[in-house]
Amino acid sequence: MSLIARLEAELTAAMKERQAARRDALRLILASLRNAEKELQRPLSDDEELQVLQRERKRRVEAADAFRAGGRPEQAASEEAELAVLEQFMPEPLDEDELEQIVDDAIAETGATSLRDLGRVMADVMPQVAGRADGSAVSPHVREKLACPADLGLYGRAKGTGRSGHGPIGPGSCLGPKVPLSSSPARP
Repeated sequence: MSLIARLEAELTAAMKERQAARRDALRLILASLRNAEKELQRPLSDDEELQVLQRERKRRVEAADAFRAGGRPEQAASEEAELAVLEQFMPEPLDEDELEQIVDDAIAETGATSLRDLGRVMADVMPQVAGRADGSAVSPHVREKLACPADLGLYGRAKGTGRSGHGPIGPGSCLGPKVPLSSSPARP
């Protein structure tokens, strides 16, 4: 059963059960999918349907944030309710461990060693996580893996430690001047 057919069945059920908010959200999703079909002048593939759903999810999240920032919590709640309906038709999101494993595999596969290889790694990762993770969630993982040394190696930092040599890796913990141990100036 195609996504459009599933949505139409859900819409009919929502109309029969008089669920106005769900009905309206389903109509908006269906309209987006049908508009995409009209643009392409052919039925959408599964990947294209997923892209439309991702685009709609992003719009709902941004609109909810904008309404909340503008002091309009009622409209933000409405957007979040539509988002909840939309997410019922999205694939199950990846958890952190799965995402980290995919990123590690992509780095090993591409032979990436520095941030200059970010584009190649992202190009390998994104098709694998399509619909299950947003690019803005994947990019920090890839950046962290490419920016931080994996072991004591050249820079003298233990794996899993920040700049000072202790504590967990967190955003920005590997940033700062990296001075190789052999050329570090002697302190008096």
